[in-house]
Formats: sequence, C-alpha cells, structure tokens
Amino acid sequence: MNAGITRATEGIDGISWNILGQIYVPKQHSEQSMSWHATFPKGTFVPPHIHPTQDEFIYVLDGCFDLWLDGTDHRAAPGDLVRMPMGVPHGIFNRSDTDIKCLFWVAPSRRLYDLFWALHNLGPNPNPAEVVAVSAAHEVDFLPPEEEG
Repeated sequence: MNAGITRATEGIDGISWNILGQIYVPKQHSEQSMSWHATFPKGTFVPPHIHPTQDEFIYVLDGCFDLWLDGTDHRAAPGDLVRMPMGVPHGIFNRSDTDIKCLFWVAPSRRLYDLFWALHNLGPNPNPAEVVAVSAAHEVDFLPPEEEG
C-alpha cells in the first residue's frame, strides 16, 4: 500500500464498481485490509452470507440499514459501526426510501477485491446461481434461502 490520500470524490486508481445495483468505490487496498465507500439505493441488499476468512465492518454515514446478524435483526443509523466477525452469517438491507452511504472494510483482504471485479456490471438481472458460484470461489458463501412453511 502506498502512503497518501484517497480523495472523497475518488476511488483508488479511479475505480468505481457497480455491484448488483450498489456502487462501491475502493478507498484502500492491501493484503492486510480493504476499504470502500458504498452507496445502497433504496430497495437494494446483500443477502445473508458468511466471510469465512475475513472480519467485516460497516460505518454508516447516511441512512439506516436493516441488518440480519447471526440470526437476529438489527438496525444501524448514522455514526453506528457494524461489526461482522469472520464466520458469522449476516445480511445487509436498505428497506428505506433513500440511499444509504457507508464505509465498509474487511481484514484481511483475501479475494474480495477480485470478487468485486468479477461481479462488476453483471447487469440488472444476473443469474443468482452464477453470483453464488463466483462469490464462493472468492471466499464469500451465500446462505440458502429460508424455506417458507
């Protein structure tokens, strides 16, 4: 990692990813950690999943997330820090009427940077099985949908 400043309006190397309708702008990347600014438009979400090799964090800047953490529902507001230890299942949802802006980071980086390149611009209706398979190949394991009963 090079010393320096990643400006508020920029990502490292000018990168901005469209990940399933959410905008991720990488701010820092090294072997030890990775951070990115994220914008979650209303109605977007990341389904329940596990990072078996990373701790993940979200610092909420604007808006409120609904979260599912290890089987329990939570809400995170501006200024809150969400801690998601490796191996703990979690889902992230914008059920509000406005965009949510936040800063994510993971430690260590592992294969997440490569996963975001693989998912970038898959389109408005990607094949869910492909997203799950690509994610698993990059150390992010999505949980099967809950059965209705």
